[in-house]
Amino acid sequence: MDLFIIQGGTRLGGVARVHGSKNAALPIMAASILTDAPLTLTNIPDLADIRSMLALLDRLGVSMSANLASSRLTLQADDPSSFIAPYDLVRKMRASICVLGPLLAKRKKAIVSLPGGCAIGHRPIDLHLKGLAALGVDLRIERGYVIAQAEHLTGTTIDLAGPNGTTVTGTCNLLCAATLAKGTTVLTSAAREPEVIDLGELLIKMGAKIEGLGTSTLTIHGVTELGAATHEVIPDRIEAATLLIAGAITGGEVTLETVRADHLTSVVDALTRMGCTVQKTHRSMTIRTFEKLSPIDLATGPYPAFPTDVQAQLMALATLAPGKSRIVETVFPDRFMHVSELVRLGAQIEQHGNTAIINGCRPMNGAPLMASDLRASAALILAALASQGETVLRRIYHLDRGYQRLDETLNQLGAKITRVADVPENLPEESIPGSDLLAGPHWLTKPAGVSESAEGRTSL
Repeated sequence: MDLFIIQGGTRLGGVARVHGSKNAALPIMAASILTDAPLTLTNIPDLADIRSMLALLDRLGVSMSANLASSRLTLQADDPSSFIAPYDLVRKMRASICVLGPLLAKRKKAIVSLPGGCAIGHRPIDLHLKGLAALGVDLRIERGYVIAQAEHLTGTTIDLAGPNGTTVTGTCNLLCAATLAKGTTVLTSAAREPEVIDLGELLIKMGAKIEGLGTSTLTIHGVTELGAATHEVIPDRIEAATLLIAGAITGGEVTLETVRADHLTSVVDALTRMGCTVQKTHRSMTIRTFEKLSPIDLATGPYPAFPTDVQAQLMALATLAPGKSRIVETVFPDRFMHVSELVRLGAQIEQHGNTAIINGCRPMNGAPLMASDLRASAALILAALASQGETVLRRIYHLDRGYQRLDETLNQLGAKITRVADVPENLPEESIPGSDLLAGPHWLTKPAGVSESAEGRTSL
């Protein structure tokens, strides 16, 4: 397991390329189960989650030719006898549940472990199961597995509205299942995210008949089979937003290439309201910050509202804005585990239920930090870049699930981030924030026999 040593106080500048979208690639890869023909994908990011999905698809009888170094992948489902997605693979990421719909549509049965992923609050799959049951699936949950089968799927109308909005992975699951169902399926309150559109566009290339992509009502006319396709995955809008905020939080000037500005309207609006200038072209974006930042009041929500996956990063930026900012998390109300770590850097943040109040412009200084989830990892890196001194960030394996070598990208822009193995005895004492306290009075010395231990990590 690795950690980052981050030297703060450096202004970022330069050009960075945005990689392919993780959240688009995963359900697209799962869609390979829907056809016996090859599926060729480009702009695939090289991430831990992508490798986890490849391992799961391999278990499900999908052969592959993968060259993640060149962002290219060819998948072909050539063993239809496999339909079990075991816990040891599914527990690593929530998006594994996206194989459920394709398995039922193509192989008529599925045994899929309930999913894992980041600890950002309760995320039930009840809308997935409700929709599949409406299509004619007989299912039950037993010993942590969804056990499902259906002789055939029959089109119907399914409402995907939930207590915290619609479901993105649920929309993807049911969209895939409905492509091979008999008759017409109508999904109301469907997710409108670009990643859902990207999946729909791939399915259309494979021969699916889908209407309404980009709207909250999707109409799918079932077909008897799907075929081969070649598809380029869209750029990752969350990575792009993170890099834009990295430029803003360091007072720098950062240009992004291979980016879809039309997918980032709410993010650009928030950054503009805070005092940043964002220039856009068809495939590039540049952010600059000329004046002091302004506080902001916003709420996360389903697309096209401000994305929950950028909430933590924007909160880090808000710590530099004089005055009070207010951020309301409506998608995952418990997604505030990064707050306590930002406070360790010196931020002043009050949490009231699903609302965080940030008293900005407090001086921040480096500190030892622990990442709790994927987007929290990114937020803590951004905050560390804006802090004085050195920060040590542990559990960065969360980050590697969803960002392709983010430390290298930021270093190309001028950041000072060093990745080292998380072995405390290999770190010089002076590199650990707070170690200077050990030279103080005897009552500040480290108790005998106390040592740090790193949390284990399962490698692929």
